[in-house]
Amino acid sequence: MISVITPVYNGEKFIESCLQNVINQNFAEVEHIIVDGGSTDKTIDIIKYYANQYSHIRWISEKDQGQSDAMNKGIAMARGAIIGILNVDDFYEPKVLTRISELFKTLPEPSLIVGNCNMWDHRNSLIQINKPKRLRPVDLLMEKQINDDGMIDVTFPVNPSAYFYHKSLHQQIGVYKLEEHYVMDIDFLLKAVKVAYVKYFNEIWGNFRYYPGTKTFDDSINGTNETRIQQLFKEYAKTLPLIEQWEIYLNRIMIFITLRIFYFYKYPQRLPQSIRNRFMKSISYLNSK
Repeated sequence: MISVITPVYNGEKFIESCLQNVINQNFAEVEHIIVDGGSTDKTIDIIKYYANQYSHIRWISEKDQGQSDAMNKGIAMARGAIIGILNVDDFYEPKVLTRISELFKTLPEPSLIVGNCNMWDHRNSLIQINKPKRLRPVDLLMEKQINDDGMIDVTFPVNPSAYFYHKSLHQQIGVYKLEEHYVMDIDFLLKAVKVAYVKYFNEIWGNFRYYPGTKTFDDSINGTNETRIQQLFKEYAKTLPLIEQWEIYLNRIMIFITLRIFYFYKYPQRLPQSIRNRFMKSISYLNSK
C-alpha cells in the first residue's frame, strides 16, 4: 500500500483538487492521510464531504507545530509500506501511483526513488522541469550544476510530489526535523541518500505550483530561503570526505564563472572597452565552431 500524506492548514483553495487528484489515480492500494492543523476556513468541511464518500481518505484535525509536525503525524498514522508526501497545492501526473507500486516490487528496502517535477507559475505556465538525476550526497550539496545542455539546474528534487520512499527509511534516519519549517524536505533527502537505495527515473511524476503567496515562493523572494539552504548545506558538507568537499568547491567556481559569462554576454556594454572587444571576439569564435 502507498500512504499519501497531505499536511494542510486553511487550504480550502486547493484541498478539493488535491483529494480529487489522488482519487483520479484510480489506484486501489492507496490511503490518503490528511493532517489538518486546525483550519478555520472550509477545509474541514471539504475533507469531511469526501471522506464520507471514499474510504481510502483518513484525516485528523488538531493544532500542530508546523508542517514537519503534520508530516510526522501522518507517517505515524500510515499503514502503507511506501510513503508519498503531497502538499495541498501540488498534484501527481495520471497513473503515477500505479507506476510507483510496480517499481517498488523490485526494489530493496529501504529505497528512495525520484522522478521529474513540473514547476508551474500562477498563470499555469510551465517554468521548468526539475530533473534531479544526480543524487549522491555530494551532488545534492552542490545545489546547482551545469547540465548536459550547458544550462544551470537545481540539483536536488524541488518538491516531494516527485519522490517516494519506504516508510522503514525513517527507522534509520528519524522523522522530519520538528523545528524546521522550510527546508525540512532537503534535510530529509540529505539524510536519506546516505542510507537508502536511491534510483532516478527520467519520468514526470509530480507538479509543483510555485507562485506568490506560497511559503516556498515568498521565502525565496525574501532571500531567506537561500540562506537557510546554504546553512544546511554547510553543516552537511563538513561530514563529507575532503575530496568531495573540494568537488563542491570547484563546482561552485565553475557555476560562478559560467554565470558571469552569461551576464556579460547579455550586457557586454558593462565591460571595459578593451576587455569587451576581446570578450566579444572570443564569443564570436566559439559561435563559429
